Amino acid sequence: MNKEIVYPIEFEFKIMALAPQFYVRDANGGEIAYVKQKLFKLKEDITVFENDAQTTPIYKIKANKWIDWSASYMFTDAAGTNLGKMGRKGARSIWKATYEIFDENDAFEFKLEEANAFVKIMDGLFSEIPILGLFTGYVFNPKYNIFRPDGTQVAEFVKEATFFGKKFKLHQLASINVQEEERIILSLMMMVLLERSRG
Repeated sequence: MNKEIVYPIEFEFKIMALAPQFYVRDANGGEIAYVKQKLFKLKEDITVFENDAQTTPIYKIKANKWIDWSASYMFTDAAGTNLGKMGRKGARSIWKATYEIFDENDAFEFKLEEANAFVKIMDGLFSEIPILGLFTGYVFNPKYNIFRPDGTQVAEFVKEATFFGKKFKLHQLASINVQEEERIILSLMMMVLLERSRG
């Protein structure tokens, strides 16, 4: 992500795809990345590509243990350089999805937290009901807030109201540097895959 990115950034899932896959684009439609998760993998190992041609890998996201409520996900660039990691907060994520982002030196950098537990509960309930479940993606749309350790909110990640497919937008609310931006985007990539079973 060496180029300048124009906000808001859009994450759009590919409709009718067997394996979860999505595009990441900036406000001008410029491609930032493309992600396709391999099916039937017990341990998360995600390759992030430059675009959907999947010829140029630019990042890797890899779990540090078998899928678990509190697994950590390590970020590296194409050369294998450590960029940081994201950790899922297990018990808290039962009610509200909660993650922590760390830099390359394992210093706590950001908290990524769902804004409204009610939306998560209602989305889970209604998505199981025939016919009504089709409308959860339009009515119940989670929002995630990203904070520095001092409580400063730097961004919000919001699911757009759609009947078909999934779209999220990342809005920048405060200044962040290029490395922080990189870790936030990589963390959101992993989070949407972990939370993909929801509306």
